[in-house]
Amino acid sequence: MYNPQLDTFLTAADAGSFSKAAEQMFITPTAVIKQINLLEDALGVKLFERTHRGLTLTKAGVSLYKDAKYIIQYCKDSVSRAKNAMQGDTDIVRIGTSPMTPAQALMELWPAIHEQCPEIKFQMVPFENSPENAREILANLGRDIDVVAGVFDETMLNLRRCAGFEMSREPLCVAVSIYHPLAAKTKLAVQDLYGENLLMMHRNWSNYVDELRDELWQEHPQVNIVDFDLYRMDVFNRCENGSDLLLVVPPWANVHPLLKVIPVEWDHSIPYGLLHSPEPSRTVKKFLKAVRTAIAGNQL
Repeated sequence: MYNPQLDTFLTAADAGSFSKAAEQMFITPTAVIKQINLLEDALGVKLFERTHRGLTLTKAGVSLYKDAKYIIQYCKDSVSRAKNAMQGDTDIVRIGTSPMTPAQALMELWPAIHEQCPEIKFQMVPFENSPENAREILANLGRDIDVVAGVFDETMLNLRRCAGFEMSREPLCVAVSIYHPLAAKTKLAVQDLYGENLLMMHRNWSNYVDELRDELWQEHPQVNIVDFDLYRMDVFNRCENGSDLLLVVPPWANVHPLLKVIPVEWDHSIPYGLLHSPEPSRTVKKFLKAVRTAIAGNQL
């Protein structure tokens, strides 16, 4: 389904040397080098800088590394869908999962969902948070992934050409390193953020975040707002490795074990729920109805 040399490329990139990659793949270093050379020749680009200290990815290599994981997973999912089609197993809901799109909320509702629709099965589809995946997956929900749990608003839905089902309103909180002085607090006042760098998604990503941004700029200019482009692990690592603060929601509390999510004394929240195709399949419609019923039952 895909060029198996991509597997060799990923292994070599992660290992940092051809010899270590060869050990992991149980082949010779010569065989690894030959596969990488063939891949570079086929693509017409240089993927690695070879030095006596090991391997480093070129810019082309970094780009391919990001896409290769998605390509491989996409092909594996294609095979699974083909097998399911042959077996007539259409009562499957494919849930996209990543550190920033955890399926924990659905797992908590699963007993009630299963009681209503015992024929529906879950299939977890892991993916990497990247700009490319965000565009591709959300614009094509129902093709490879049926639903993704996460924050959203009308701006995001229109931009990504998908629909959303709100499960809850989650308060906008702040994540700090467990070694940051603010980590000793159980709740933050806005004044606690004075003099700190607060990482926030760029303007026009969410109306809810922009409302908070405007309030801080107008009433609390002592908070230094720093924009970033996408929630992914390197942003959480930046927060943990330095002294920056990060705007988050409670469902992300387990994304990074060395960060603490703390509520703030402001009245700002954002919808959290399931993103799905504007025209979901019969099974997904049945699943969404079961989720609504399960949530209503929990609120009684």
